[in-house]
Amino acid sequence: MNNILMVEDDLSLIEGLEFSLHKSGFRVDVARTVQEALSKILKLRYDLLLLDLTLPDGNGFEICKKARQTSSVPIIFLTASDEEVNIVMGLDLGGDDYITKPFKLNELISRINALLRRAGLSSSSNIELKCNGITIKLDENRVLKEDQAIELTVAEYRLLCLFMQNPNIVLTRTHILNKLWDQSGSFVDDNTLSVYVRRLRSKIEDNPESPLFLLTMRGLGYKWNVVK
Repeated sequence: MNNILMVEDDLSLIEGLEFSLHKSGFRVDVARTVQEALSKILKLRYDLLLLDLTLPDGNGFEICKKARQTSSVPIIFLTASDEEVNIVMGLDLGGDDYITKPFKLNELISRINALLRRAGLSSSSNIELKCNGITIKLDENRVLKEDQAIELTVAEYRLLCLFMQNPNIVLTRTHILNKLWDQSGSFVDDNTLSVYVRRLRSKIEDNPESPLFLLTMRGLGYKWNVVK
């Protein structure tokens, strides 16, 4: 049974969400403040975080930043606003997905299940991928750069696996979305993919402004360049 931490201060929403998540087979802990959430994260291991943006003592961004210091746990933001600035900020801080209130409970459950599936997927029969000083330990879902661990979100990890499994091949944006997101990318758009690629570069490239490994092929897509 997967453990979910739901951080939400709206009592009417908590009751419905908690019931639906339990019914779908999840174990749910609830926190109503930033401090309560951070306390729970320190004590317990969660498989997914469901974070409201607006909380009495802060916001979900603070929880995301703290969680990302030590974990790549999947994170979904609940937001009452569909403003692009909030969405991009959440993704840049390490969030994996977002859903705008009001939302349908079935859609939220589907997104949670999709993220949890991605977190445990390993389509390669090999236990390691190695290239350009980057090593992916597929059996452990870990990434190393020159033997130093790199913390990646689920989306970043999946992207890196896809690129390293297809070296020197130009992957179109459509191909990437179809491979990574259910139903031909129904949960993400081109702008979101750009955010993920930029964030991945910041972690694997020595100089993200002048990348050597993850190249943008203008008008075509992206390519994982094998450096000799």
